[in-house]
Amino acid sequence: MSLTKFSFKVLAEEKYARTGVINTHRGKIHTPAFMPVGTQATVKAAFINDIVKTGSEIILANTYHLMIRPGLDRIKKSNGLHKFMNCKLPILTDSGGFQVMSLSKLNKIDREKGAIFNSHIDGKKFILSPEESIKIQKGLNSDIVMVMDECPKKTKDKKKIKESLDLSMYWAKRSKDEFGLNKQKALFGIIQGGLFNDLRLQSLSKLIDIKFDGYALGGLAVGETQNEMFKVLDAVKKHIPKNKPRYLMGVGTPSDILGAVMRGIDMFDCVLPTRSGRTGLAFTWNGRINIRNSKFKYDNSPLDKNCKKFDLNKYSKNYLNHLFNTNEILASMILTLHNINFYQELMQSIRNNIKKGTLERFHRKYFNKL
Repeated sequence: MSLTKFSFKVLAEEKYARTGVINTHRGKIHTPAFMPVGTQATVKAAFINDIVKTGSEIILANTYHLMIRPGLDRIKKSNGLHKFMNCKLPILTDSGGFQVMSLSKLNKIDREKGAIFNSHIDGKKFILSPEESIKIQKGLNSDIVMVMDECPKKTKDKKKIKESLDLSMYWAKRSKDEFGLNKQKALFGIIQGGLFNDLRLQSLSKLIDIKFDGYALGGLAVGETQNEMFKVLDAVKKHIPKNKPRYLMGVGTPSDILGAVMRGIDMFDCVLPTRSGRTGLAFTWNGRINIRNSKFKYDNSPLDKNCKKFDLNKYSKNYLNHLFNTNEILASMILTLHNINFYQELMQSIRNNIKKGTLERFHRKYFNKL
């Protein structure tokens, strides 16, 4: 394996949108990039080789879920997460903070100890400190590590958001200290602050002082409107260091991604394409399709004739409708792969249009359609 250092370079820009390349020792990631979510060391209903064929260049896994099942020891004894799941792509691991808040049966936040919580699976008690989160992610051998943060629920209570922000910044510094120096891997800081632009800028300023390899926006995709999210991005887009990748966590729909790219975001992840694929919702260049709908019973046309990178057009809407309505596993597999493939074709088109200086026109054509 080569000793390539983690680095990021902007290749072309159109206003705030930019396309670039992240270099890792496991390969290049062309940005803007979408990361399929492999929460529990698998992208649900898809083989990893097929994920690679869609053009995916990085996937996401989750510290919280993997520390609970199968546990760090089993993965370490398999020589790390990549070997464990037979994945040669770079892997980004989320710190687990969001899942502690949203999934655990009982949790308590302690400034010094971290998150004290009970597993949503069996009630077993865990303590996840910033240092422990980093140690677990290092043990998983992930390529991009996220700091431990507190992800508060959406609220208009600015005092609560400020208290959460201060805690996250304290944990960010501790995460950085634990991570140490590793030129092959990257540590990203997470900008918090809810929907308060001044708090977002305070958070960003503190993270820049600590110095990270990339900057993520957390605390979004928690129930805010798309317009509220875009206002947050507008507030920070001029201030995030241009020479670092920018990651919008947990987002989102194709129109979310298009709007965020216009505001300078480089990296995305979301369960939407896979979760929707398992329930019969397909993303296409002509909009969304609920393939369970009875109007597709006799429709022998392909799901999306504009699909180019992956040979999925051999399956008709008629056939997919039948598979879903008879609860066949193949239905989830086909539509999951279709949706991930669509997202990757969308990202490729976004990158191409930025290079040509035509992203605004592309945005106008597709923003309300997708």
